Amino acid sequence: MKNKGFTIIELIVVIAVISVLMILASNLLITVLFGSNQQFLAMTNVDQAVTVSTKFTNDLRNATNGVDGSFPLYLADVNQIIFYSNAGVIGTTSNRIRYYLSGTTLYRGVVTPTGTPLTYNLSSEVIKPVQTDVVSGTNPIFTYFNGDYVGTGSALVQPVNINNIKYTKMTLVILKKTTADSSSTFSVSAGGVIRNLKTNLGN
Repeated sequence: MKNKGFTIIELIVVIAVISVLMILASNLLITVLFGSNQQFLAMTNVDQAVTVSTKFTNDLRNATNGVDGSFPLYLADVNQIIFYSNAGVIGTTSNRIRYYLSGTTLYRGVVTPTGTPLTYNLSSEVIKPVQTDVVSGTNPIFTYFNGDYVGTGSALVQPVNINNIKYTKMTLVILKKTTADSSSTFSVSAGGVIRNLKTNLGN
């Protein structure tokens, strides 16, 4: 009478088959989870870029003279802009606001005036990253226009005379990040008129 059961060879085959199935299932799960994560990153980048552009426009439209009498615009470069704004400020003071690109990250720096009389201590600047995965290339992030700009036309040529600026546009080119090695991008543009300087421009 023969003993019933699995032979060693049969056990090895069963274990091998189960192992292969587990590996396939694990790879499938990893792929699904990774793909979902990449889609989440892509959506986050889009949402963040829209938020940043909205914040920038609000800051810029509320640009005003500094507490020390400085002109509303301090610096107007292709990858950096500095101005004074009372956006979100309680009272009549204004903060010194700086947007600038470093590497692939856009930062926002804020200096709140202190002391008597009020002054801007640059060492107290609070800097926060506001947008990552910015594609820096030949196209400027910040472009500037004079009072003749009505939605179309050429930007002012650098170096820009800040006294001629009436409208400023920020254009962010961001990696979509739909896949880990994706190089596809999307673009978000937002423009703003400095209300205290506008002439014939709308809001």
